[in-house]
Amino acid sequence: MAKTKSSYFCQSCGFESVKWLGKCPSCNQWNTFVEEVTEKANTAIPDWKEPSGRQRVQKPAAIDEIRFQEEQRISTRSKELNRVLGGGIVPGSLVLIGGEPGIGKSTLMLQIALTLPQQLKVLYVSGEESEQQIKMRAERLTSNPPKSAEDKGCYILTETSTQNIFKQIEILEPNIVIIDSIQTLYSAHIESTPGSVSQVRECTAELLRFAKETGVPVFLIGHITKEGNIAGPKILEHMVDTVLQFEGDRHHVYRILRAIKNRFGSASELGIYEMQGSGLREVSNPSEILLSQRDEPLSGITISAMLEGMRPMLIETQALVSQAAYGTPQRSSTGFDTRRMNMLLAVLEKRCGFRLSAKDVFLNIAGGLRVEDPAIDLAAAVAVISSHEDMPVSAKTCFAAEIGLSGEIRAVTRIEQRIAEAERLGFETIYISKYNKKGLDLSRYSIEVKTVSKVEEVFGCLFG
Repeated sequence: MAKTKSSYFCQSCGFESVKWLGKCPSCNQWNTFVEEVTEKANTAIPDWKEPSGRQRVQKPAAIDEIRFQEEQRISTRSKELNRVLGGGIVPGSLVLIGGEPGIGKSTLMLQIALTLPQQLKVLYVSGEESEQQIKMRAERLTSNPPKSAEDKGCYILTETSTQNIFKQIEILEPNIVIIDSIQTLYSAHIESTPGSVSQVRECTAELLRFAKETGVPVFLIGHITKEGNIAGPKILEHMVDTVLQFEGDRHHVYRILRAIKNRFGSASELGIYEMQGSGLREVSNPSEILLSQRDEPLSGITISAMLEGMRPMLIETQALVSQAAYGTPQRSSTGFDTRRMNMLLAVLEKRCGFRLSAKDVFLNIAGGLRVEDPAIDLAAAVAVISSHEDMPVSAKTCFAAEIGLSGEIRAVTRIEQRIAEAERLGFETIYISKYNKKGLDLSRYSIEVKTVSKVEEVFGCLFG
């Protein structure tokens, strides 16, 4: 009979302790320890073993003797997902997708499962919905619904026990496995409730061993906490190969799939989808949806040429400056770092002489995006001054530069792609740093490229 033990786990980071602690020594959070019953088996029986039944014995090998062969990625019909994953699904990879409830995680993964090439066999494991619910969604997602799930190579399994799931995997032998969700699974080796720290960690470890030993990619859908972090121990994000965040406002139609961690590609890529009644539609040109159509020029609106991963995009920055109605001026930003906005306001007041200390300043990035590219600094500063002076900026002008604390215009990376994207969308003028001019052939662009070194130069050209 296995010996039963009781341990205490930190709900924030997964740290294990033999006794209750008020403060976690790992993440320094208070009152996060919860008691869970764990069971240590007498004999280690692997949850997943090789078809031969023999355990592999790994031996050390010299790095010069290791033969590297590039894996052939599995290409999906979703170009946005392929871009975020770095070119397709890597065999044997473990991908974690997190997002708010109702944002469309299950819809995205079921749509991917239904649109994969028919020669691929996909097992969709659901611990939250019944087969009938998934079937109803599948009929809504496909314009010509299949007669059965087998016609598309997609199989549905409603199960929460990892042992039973591995038995069905051994019989079916799928090419891709999707788990919805990891917080609903439980392993018989751990005596605690599904969703607990120990259960999430053990189930993920079993799926990780299965993926690495068989080469079958596994997608895990994960819940998030009220703070926006993926629920469960932090070690969950360390164990998987790729962490994707599905973001967006449920009251808007656009969704953003962002790579937070990726061992097989860039960790700064994003894909944009539009939620429709028939599922998620890919947005191939995000600049067109992020730029609003205006009939007349409005003050406080500028366009910035930014980069998200390898993709150049032009986004709209909106600013509103008004007299403070109360004693303390308000500083609020949506999609932009508030501390960086305060820094820009300090630069405008100190270096340029604009009195903004008694003004309410509101900054918004249109389209629901959250940007971190420093090249948006100049567009944000010009939008603030445009609203402050109530003088509109031409809708055919865009900006791509960073602002330093002394008011200098700093260079940004990959300026050629930013200029080419602005030219393709029909802009007439783009402001960049003069330090970006080195090695740049301006004669091959039809757009007017203005190089500046100080913020005062930009304001002089725009507002006189």
